[in-house]
Amino acid sequence: MRKPRTPTPAQRRALARRLGRELKRDVPLASKTSFRIGGPAALYFEARTPEALAIAVRAARALEVDHFLLGSGANILIGDRGYPGLVIANHAREITVRGTCVTAASGAMIYPDLIDAATGHGLSGLEHYVGIPSTVGGALWQNLHFLSPAPTRERTMFIGEILESAELLTADNRRRRVDVDYFDFGYDQSILHTRDDVVLSATFELEPAPAEMLARIMDENLRWRAERHPPLDSEPSAGSIFRKIEGIGAGRLIDECGLKGLACGDAQISPRHANIIVNHGRASAADVCALIMHVQRTVHAETGYWLTPEISFIGEFGPVRRIAPETRAAAETKM
Repeated sequence: MRKPRTPTPAQRRALARRLGRELKRDVPLASKTSFRIGGPAALYFEARTPEALAIAVRAARALEVDHFLLGSGANILIGDRGYPGLVIANHAREITVRGTCVTAASGAMIYPDLIDAATGHGLSGLEHYVGIPSTVGGALWQNLHFLSPAPTRERTMFIGEILESAELLTADNRRRRVDVDYFDFGYDQSILHTRDDVVLSATFELEPAPAEMLARIMDENLRWRAERHPPLDSEPSAGSIFRKIEGIGAGRLIDECGLKGLACGDAQISPRHANIIVNHGRASAADVCALIMHVQRTVHAETGYWLTPEISFIGEFGPVRRIAPETRAAAETKM
C-alpha cells in the first residue's frame, strides 16, 4: 500500500476554498477510534449529510489529496504519527422509516441509531447486531456479520441478507443507486474492497415482529457479547484482530500458544478473548503492532498457520520493537 502523502500548500488552500471553515488542521484522532490510539490528522473534515460527504470526497479526488473516510473508528489502528492527508469523518446520520423499509445515511450507527429506529417501529432484521460498533457504510464494506445465540448459536447473520439497495458515490463521481447484488458480498468481503465507491446511504428491507421478541433477542445478544468480549468503555479495542481461518478459530490458536494475557506496554492480548487486543490506557500503535507480529510469528512457528490481520492500518507508523520469540503470557497474573 502506498504511503499517504502530505497535501501541498496549494492543495490545502484549494480544499479550504471548497470545504470552508469546517476544514480543520492537526486534529487528534485517538479519541475518535474504538482503540483510543493514533496520532493527528493533518486535515480533518466532518460531513454531516450525504451531500457534504459527496462534496468532500469529490474535492479530495479532484485535487488529488490523499484521504481516508472515518466512520465509527472500529476495526482500525491509526499510526502513532497520525494521518498526513485529509480525514473525512462521516457523521451523516439521518434515518427514515417507510413501511418495512429503513433508510439510513452511511454515517448512522448500526447500534444504537439504526436498531433503535427499526425496533421502535416493530421491525426485525437488525436486532442481531446489537452492541456492535459500526456505521452503515462500514457494515456494507465488510458485510457485517454476527454468530447469533437467538434462536440458535449455529446461525451467522450477515447484513447483506437484509440490504435492499444503496446510494453510492462511484469512482467516477456519479451518484448511483444499486441493489444488493452489486456488492458481491462474501465473508468479511464486499466489492467496496476493490472499487473506489463511497456509500452515501442504504435501505434495508425488514419484517414486522412483536416488540417482546425483539427485546428478548437483543438482551440475549448483549449478554452473549458481554460474556465473551472485553467492554469497550473500560478496555478499548478494535474488535477481532485476525481474520477467521475456516474451521479453526484464530483466538483458539493464539490461546493454545500460551499468548492470551501477554502485554506490550499498555497493550494486552485480552485474557477474555485471545483474538482481541485491549488498550489499558496509554497503549501506542507500536505496542499493538509488536503484539500482532509476535502472535503471527509464534502461531506460525508452532502450528503452521499464518494469521492475517482483519483490522486496517491507517496512516504513518513508527518503529516497532520485537518481542522475544520465547515470550509467553502468565495469564493468571493478568486477570
